[in-house]
Amino acid sequence: MGKVFDFAEVAKHDNRKSCWVILYGKVFDVTDFVADHPGGANVILKLAGKDATEDFDPVHPAGTLEDNLKPEALLGTINPATLPEKESFLVTSPKADDPPHVDALLNMDEIEELATAKLSKKAWAYYYSAADDKISKRLNTEAFRSILLRPRIFIDCANCSLNTKLLDNHVALPIYISPAAQARLGHPSGEAGIAEACRAFGALQIISNSASMTPEEIVANASPEQVFGWQLYVQEDRTKSERMIARINKLAAIKFIVLTLDTPVMGKREDDQRGGNVIDEITDDWKSTDGSVQARDKKAFAGLDPTLTWTETLAWLAKHTSLSVILKGVQTHEDAYIASFHRPQVKAVILSNHGGRSLDTSPPVVHTLLEIRKYCPEVFDKIEVWVDGGVRRGTDVVKAICLGAKGVGIGRPALFGLSGGGVDGVKRVLQILADETKTCMRLLGVEKLEQLGMQHINTRFAEQQIFDGPSDLAACRAAHLSKL
Repeated sequence: MGKVFDFAEVAKHDNRKSCWVILYGKVFDVTDFVADHPGGANVILKLAGKDATEDFDPVHPAGTLEDNLKPEALLGTINPATLPEKESFLVTSPKADDPPHVDALLNMDEIEELATAKLSKKAWAYYYSAADDKISKRLNTEAFRSILLRPRIFIDCANCSLNTKLLDNHVALPIYISPAAQARLGHPSGEAGIAEACRAFGALQIISNSASMTPEEIVANASPEQVFGWQLYVQEDRTKSERMIARINKLAAIKFIVLTLDTPVMGKREDDQRGGNVIDEITDDWKSTDGSVQARDKKAFAGLDPTLTWTETLAWLAKHTSLSVILKGVQTHEDAYIASFHRPQVKAVILSNHGGRSLDTSPPVVHTLLEIRKYCPEVFDKIEVWVDGGVRRGTDVVKAICLGAKGVGIGRPALFGLSGGGVDGVKRVLQILADETKTCMRLLGVEKLEQLGMQHINTRFAEQQIFDGPSDLAACRAAHLSKL
């Protein structure tokens, strides 16, 4: 470790055969780790021969280097005087006047606008991006707008409560924080900052599998009644997932696991590509430094296991945790129906198209809720149905609950709130949505969440767009149960 390198010497090692990076003033040889990097080889190769600290630090929890690199990978330190000057990647130039305080912001659009002015180009692209033409991302919100409300009069609604239960856990809001990755890209407090805001509002938080902090750090200051879930992406190397599950099992604040199923491969997110984020450049073949094409052994993006099945995966998960399981990424009534047969292990599903980030033109959650109501409404009685994607107003929260949802998740709003104002920004997001939800309930003549129902909404326009094809659930059930 005593050797001091000039940047010019490190910069020569910028390829797959010899890949060095600078992290926290130290020089590492990561050549042997390139092929095994969970984010894909190209993420490292893009930073080969460079100072990767600013890209690495906001997205990797503490201990990542120690867990993944051998001691001999540390070659020495960098001479800081030889490092090139940093570029600025702001999306917009800072304004001369001070930005507004988050308390002055009135809605999610204003919070996103403030965050956009503060975020780096790469961070903004990661938070904002969606697949292909962003049709699903837009539809997520537009579908809520297509539902009309039916206010009632002469009803005492002076007392309005948002208290509810999610998986038998008491929470003060039906609004929860969806697993939103890499929060420290937007603010140093990261996912722990989001947790602090949730503590203040009694809101549930699902910790991302790709969080920029360890789960231990995120729950460290949780209140005794605070509720967390943890998102699981199953890795091709199952031992890595098993080690993480073992850590989660030791954290009392984490009450359930959210098995995410809508991203066996990543969607094409062009904003990320333009912003310089390597998202999906991995193919079945890759070119070596001499230009020849060589076959890859691994075909799944970022080491994710694309071979998951109902029977094998849930049985594997049951061996490693007794925590309840939520299945995230359900987008059809058939899959919601099948999930209901996996009680008591599976306690809920989250209807989600991954914020429109996976398969463009996949259905918004409103359509999937209506689809379940049409073909298999008994699902709502068997397991809890949660939703995320496109929620921008308290009226959206109310409409989702009217359709049968128990929990309503927000992802981007929390990240933009954190980016715009830190912990106070996330609190402002929750405050706005909670206030709007209460206002909507009062104007509908409702005091409690459980009083909301289909009688409070007009869904005729949305119903024209939901699936109207064949649905043989008896055959679906028989085929599934035969494999159990």
